[in-house]
Amino acid sequence: MNQPGVHQQLLTAPNGKSIDVHRPAAVPDPLPTVLLWHGIGPDEREVLRPLARAVAAAGVLVLTPDWRSDAPDGGRAHLLDSLSFCRERAEDLGGDAHRITLAGWSAGAPAALGVALHPEITDSWRPAAVVGLASRYDRPARTTGTPPLEDLAAGRLPEPVPVRLVHGTGDTEIGPEHSHAVANALAGQGWPVRLEEIAADHASVLMSEYDPALGRCRPSADEKVRAAGLAVARTLAEAAGAPVR
Repeated sequence: MNQPGVHQQLLTAPNGKSIDVHRPAAVPDPLPTVLLWHGIGPDEREVLRPLARAVAAAGVLVLTPDWRSDAPDGGRAHLLDSLSFCRERAEDLGGDAHRITLAGWSAGAPAALGVALHPEITDSWRPAAVVGLASRYDRPARTTGTPPLEDLAAGRLPEPVPVRLVHGTGDTEIGPEHSHAVANALAGQGWPVRLEEIAADHASVLMSEYDPALGRCRPSADEKVRAAGLAVARTLAEAAGAPVR
């Protein structure tokens, strides 16, 4: 579902993975930057396009890389390589390399939060914020190998960063109770966290619907789905620091 005034560019990272770059056409640099990770389906950056374009339309540079959960390391190297690429190239692409929000949907969400909880895996780099969409956090994060909930329970945490969580009340694949659990754990450790529940299922937070024939999500023309996705886009843009109206 196209957004007016948004440019899309396809880049290839040094590791050979494709990365979509979405940016607004008429917003001055430097732009707040979002690195958005898809879920467990291998190389599914295209399922994020409707959402990524809506976030970009709000004045944000959005990078959505491919990664493979079926890689021997569960996708860890692909994910961390995409973060390195984003940090190195954000300024050239019109973004603010010092203001990168790390976000993810489904399996991508605990991967993003894991980076914030374990700065040692990125040479002490910290995201400006983390956004988690429709996920659970009691399973090992693809970036760290440990469940974020266990990390939070163990304490000895780094300085907090703001965390925004979004979950659909109609998500029957991963129930919203999982986002409530990590929101409570983050708050208990003094991390600034905000949880939003919206009328959506697992796919419609992406402005999409699951297509059994394709075996993956595709853009939806349903106006209720579009409204849900636009609400998520506003949350992402706000978390990144864009002046959302």
